[in-house]
Amino acid sequence: MSIDLSPRPALTPLGVDALSALTRSIAARPELWRPLVRFQESGRWWIRLDGPPDVDVWLLTWLPSQGTELHDHGASAAAFTIAAGTLTEIRPHSDGRLVPQDFAAGQTQTVDPGDLHDVLNTGTEPAVSIHAYSTRLTRMTYWATTADGRLVPTRTVETDEPETDT
Repeated sequence: MSIDLSPRPALTPLGVDALSALTRSIAARPELWRPLVRFQESGRWWIRLDGPPDVDVWLLTWLPSQGTELHDHGASAAAFTIAAGTLTEIRPHSDGRLVPQDFAAGQTQTVDPGDLHDVLNTGTEPAVSIHAYSTRLTRMTYWATTADGRLVPTRTVETDEPETDT
């Protein structure tokens, strides 16, 4: 028996359209994710789901007022679909304003590499979302707005999880 030691071709990262299709397909099958749902008062809860090679897929749960901070996903593209409840995404506008957009169950949002956003549950009911990242999530930079409206990085973290809690 011989072992093939030749180099393997690099995996091609999925784009936001393929990631959107993936998160929508999982969200549309609650038998895959509903048994895994947990909520915790101390912060958002998440668990990794099965996904294609070189793609991170996560189930995240959000109680009211739980959220992230303004961040990017490094070199990873991302998409998320709201599986239950509603979430608000906030993105910086070119004029420096932070602009909120609400997403209800069944809606999907994409995040290109380098895009900044914040996600939070501003509603009164718990929410569940399915997120996918390609290439796998390895680095996130968190951002703050200065008094004069500029965005500045506050910290960068090496991570293999879908965000840190605030």
